[in-house]
Amino acid sequence: MEQTTNPAFVNPSPASKEVLACLSKCFQSEMAGIMRYLHYSFMIMGHNRIPIQKWFRDQATESTDHAVIIGEKITSLGGHPPMISSTIEETHQHNVHTILIESLKFELETLESYKELVRLAGDDIALEELAREFVRTETEHVDEVRKMLRHG
Repeated sequence: MEQTTNPAFVNPSPASKEVLACLSKCFQSEMAGIMRYLHYSFMIMGHNRIPIQKWFRDQATESTDHAVIIGEKITSLGGHPPMISSTIEETHQHNVHTILIESLKFELETLESYKELVRLAGDDIALEELAREFVRTETEHVDEVRKMLRHG
């Protein structure tokens, strides 16, 4: 049978339910990150507004990029990206310190999801490399937020 007519060639076997569930959780986190970081960028006020607002907008853009990559991976593996995001808590506390604490909590949760994806990747080297890259990126975010929370 030619490869072009072989169903296994066109439609590889779907990923495990655990992998797809983890990818869906990561996708939902990134979608929530878009809303979270845009919201924070709108609510920053004061003398340091411009650089902090830009940093949050950059985080929203990166969350968008991650969501696109993850959504494509989900469909490549035979899944369906969810139409909902993770829950976003609104504390109505918009001072920079409080927003950064909320950001750190979010980044740490997202980091754990990506670490779980690394563990679940198994023999899928491409998925493992993708997850490891996201672990690196999220770890850098955690480090940056922790630096911003330090008092000189």
